Amino acid sequence: MDIWLGSETLPIHGFLIRAIIVYVYIFLIVKVVGQRSMGSIDALDFIFGVVIGDILGEPLTDGSLALQGPITAAATIAGLHLTLSMIALKTPRFRRVIEDEPIILARNGVILHQQLRKVKVTLESFMMDMRLNGASDLSEVDYAVLEMNGQISVIKKSAYDSATPNDLNKQTPNKGYPSVIIEDGQIIHANLKNLGTIEWLRELIHKEGYKNPKEIFLMTIDESGKVYISPTDTKDQIKNGR
Repeated sequence: MDIWLGSETLPIHGFLIRAIIVYVYIFLIVKVVGQRSMGSIDALDFIFGVVIGDILGEPLTDGSLALQGPITAAATIAGLHLTLSMIALKTPRFRRVIEDEPIILARNGVILHQQLRKVKVTLESFMMDMRLNGASDLSEVDYAVLEMNGQISVIKKSAYDSATPNDLNKQTPNKGYPSVIIEDGQIIHANLKNLGTIEWLRELIHKEGYKNPKEIFLMTIDESGKVYISPTDTKDQIKNGR
């Protein structure tokens, strides 16, 4: 009974048995309500995981605490979580309350830097996600969307979903790793020195139709020499599909 009710002098084997009981109990809870949680971690799932861990974790380290209270509380939280999940599945309006809407971070190949700031995603983190999605060449990206589970999904332009050069038995130069030359209107001199001079960069900017680096939010150049530019003022660029 000390294992269940708690004791100041709970022996080591009592903690071991408690750990087994809690593990099996959490396993059963996950089997009942956790399939959705395991698929994606949204705000509701995160709260559920933190609360359950806090409730059932303390009796494993404090032998004087009884188990029936935390187990009852965990069952209540699990039941509430399951109820909210079921209501969200059947009621779209309620779903919008507990689940975030997807947020577009890039449209028509243009990075919406105001949206990046809104969701507190840095440019470096955004570019890392692009590379993880196989879209290191940002000119191939049509849409980039921040999903409700915090991951960024990428929709490439239709032209890049068709036959690849490999399918056509054509040899194409490797694009390599794209270097950031301009970020938020500032020239990254450490990267520029490996590619060219300031004069060379200014000529390239003018050739692309921009007056100065302040008009550019992001500019990258890959090893094949391909240039990608996302402007600071995105409204006209999106409208024109640039």
